Amino acid sequence: MDKIQEDIIAEFSIFDDWMDKYNYLIELSPELPLIAPEHKSDQYLIQGCQSRVWIDGELRDGKLYFTADSDAIIAKGIASLLVKVLGGKTPQEVIDTELYFIDKIGLRENLSPTRANGLVAMIRQMRNFAIAFVNR
Repeated sequence: MDKIQEDIIAEFSIFDDWMDKYNYLIELSPELPLIAPEHKSDQYLIQGCQSRVWIDGELRDGKLYFTADSDAIIAKGIASLLVKVLGGKTPQEVIDTELYFIDKIGLRENLSPTRANGLVAMIRQMRNFAIAFVNR
């Protein structure tokens, strides 16, 4: 998992200012594995986000895979980064992973307070899926 985070840090280090980093986040949004249309419902909606973000988690062969979507392109890019780091890992790995890339690339400090709250809410929901699946 650390290699993925290090790769993200290296990718973001190419850019000098946050406008370029925001544009890169937007470019990442198509990489997001999209949630099934029937799961774009209140049950999967992340509470506390400025925009509407839906996240689903599925356990397959002992690994947790996430799908998501958002009506905001930057939130979609952020979700894409989280899915890249946490997806395909065991539930325990998802719970135990320290998401240090967020601070290393300056993401948290360059988000509005409501977007930063949304980031925390996305992480919380992904970890809640992991907790639900940890003993299966």
